[in-house]
Amino acid sequence: MGDLRSVGASFVVPGPSGVAVRGRLKGLTAEDEWVLRLVGDHLGSLAARDLKARCTAGLEHGSDSWASRKRELTGLSSSRWAGSLTKATHDVWALARRGLVAHIRQLEVGVHTIQHRLSLPLGEKGSKRAAGGYRSRREWHAKTRRLRVLEDRLAAARADWAAGRVRVVRGGKQLLHARHHLGEAQLTEEAWRARWEASRRFVQADGESGKRYGNETIRIGPDGQVSINLPAPLAHLANAPHGRYVLSARVSFAHRGEMWRDRVQANRAVAYRIHEDTGQGRWYLTASWTIPPVPTISLSAVRAGGLIGVDTNADHLAAWRLDMHGNPVGAPRRFDYDLSGTTQHRDAQVRHALTRLLHWAHRHHLAIAIEDLDFTAETTREKHGRRKKFRQLISGMPVARLRARLVSMATELGIPLVAVDPAYTSKWGAQHWQKPLNNTTRKATRHDAAAVAIGRRALGHPIRRRTAPPRTHQSDGYRHRTIQARPGAPGREEPRPRIPGPRTRSVPPGRAANAGDQNTQDRSGCSAGQGSWRQGSLPLSP
Repeated sequence: MGDLRSVGASFVVPGPSGVAVRGRLKGLTAEDEWVLRLVGDHLGSLAARDLKARCTAGLEHGSDSWASRKRELTGLSSSRWAGSLTKATHDVWALARRGLVAHIRQLEVGVHTIQHRLSLPLGEKGSKRAAGGYRSRREWHAKTRRLRVLEDRLAAARADWAAGRVRVVRGGKQLLHARHHLGEAQLTEEAWRARWEASRRFVQADGESGKRYGNETIRIGPDGQVSINLPAPLAHLANAPHGRYVLSARVSFAHRGEMWRDRVQANRAVAYRIHEDTGQGRWYLTASWTIPPVPTISLSAVRAGGLIGVDTNADHLAAWRLDMHGNPVGAPRRFDYDLSGTTQHRDAQVRHALTRLLHWAHRHHLAIAIEDLDFTAETTREKHGRRKKFRQLISGMPVARLRARLVSMATELGIPLVAVDPAYTSKWGAQHWQKPLNNTTRKATRHDAAAVAIGRRALGHPIRRRTAPPRTHQSDGYRHRTIQARPGAPGREEPRPRIPGPRTRSVPPGRAANAGDQNTQDRSGCSAGQGSWRQGSLPLSP
C-alpha cells in the first residue's frame, strides 16, 4: 500500500466564464463575399506582421512595445482593428508558450522512462506502475539512440523557453504539413490553397460596452443586420455612411438568441468573428461574450440526494445512479458516440451523448460525478512501449472536448458537476463491484463498476464494500443484513419487531413478547434465571 499515490479531494466544478454561439450568414451576394475576402486578407497580412514583431520581441516585450505595435497598425486599419489585432497576437503567443511547457513535460517523461528501463537488466518484468527492462540487446541499443534524440530535443525546447522563442504558424501546422501530403489529406492543390487562405484571414473584433449594440467595429443589430467598419485602405468600398459596409445577409442565432438580443439592446460588449468554410462554401459568424460566474453549491448539498457516476471511455459513457449512501439504484446506462470522421461529426457525437446523459440527470434532479482526467503524460510511446493500440485508445478519448461541453451544457440546465480523482477507479471498481452487480438478467461491465466507484468517491464513501458477516451471523439466523446502511441508520441491527396478536404454542423464533429483551436469554448473570419460576397463563386459543 505504500506505493499507492494519494487521492485528491472531490470538488464541485465551477461554471463557464463565457458563451459563444454561431450563426450562418445566408444570402450573401458575390460582392459581399468579395469584400469580406478583401478585408480578411488585408487584416490577415497585418496580423502576420504583428505576430512576427511579437515573436521577435520575446521576453523583452512590454506595455511600451505593445503601444508601439498598436500605433503602427492604426494607420493601416483603424484604432479598434489595431486593438483586436494586437490582442489576438498576444493570445496566440501566450498559447504557444503554454504548448511549449506541455512539450517539455512530455519530453521529460520520455527521458525519465527510457533511463529507468535502460538501468534494468534485460528481460526484467515490470509492474503496473513502472515498465520493466527491454526484451533484447537490440532493443536496448535502439533505445539508447532514441534517448540521445529526446535529450537533444529537450535541451532545445528548454533553450527556447528560456529565450522566449515560440514557433507559430498562422493557419495551423496541420494544414501546413498537409500541403506536402495532398493525397493523404484527400485535397487538391486548389482546395488546399483556398482552405489555407481562409484560415489566415482575420475578421474578428472585440466588443466594447457602451457602444452601439456592444461593438463598433462589427456591428449587428437586434434584427440581425451586419455592418463592418472597413479599414482605411478599403474605405472606398463602403456602401453606408462613415466608411461602413452593410452585408445583404442577416444573421440569427438559434441557440441563446434571446440572451444575445438582450445584450445588444442594452449595448453590452459582444465579440464577433466572421469566417468561411471552404469545404461547404458557407460563411459563419460567431458571437461571444463573458458571463458572471455562477455560484456553486456546497459539496454536502450535492451529495444529499445522491448522484450519477460517469466513466469516460473511448466510445461511450458508462453511467450508474447512486443514492446518498452509495448504493447503485436501477440499471446502468450507456451513452455511445462515434469519434471517426470529421471534426464536426466527432463534436456532434459527443454533444448528443452528453445531451442524453444530462436529460437523464435533469429528469431525476441529480448531480453528475465525473473523473478529472488529464492524459498529457499518458500518451507517450515510452510509457506504454509497444502497446500502440492502447496509446491510440487513450489519445482518442475526447477529454478536453467532453469537459468543455459538459461544463457548459450542465450549467445551462442547472446540474451540478463533481470532479473526482481518477486514481484506481477502474481497478478498484472491478475488484469490489463488478461481481456483486451481476445477476441473472444483467451482466455488469468493468466500466459500469468504474462508474459506481466514481460515484462513491464523489459521495465521500470508500470504494471498497463492507465485508458481509458469516451467514449465521447475518441478523437473526439467515436474514440478510443491510450492508451499505450507515451506523446510525434506524433498523440497521435491531431485533425483529414483535407482531401483536394472540399467544400460541407455535410462536416462531423472535416473535415472542420478550423477543427484544436479550436479558431473558440463558446466560450467566441473567436476572430471569435468578428469580422464582412461575408458569404462564394458558393459551387463549388451541
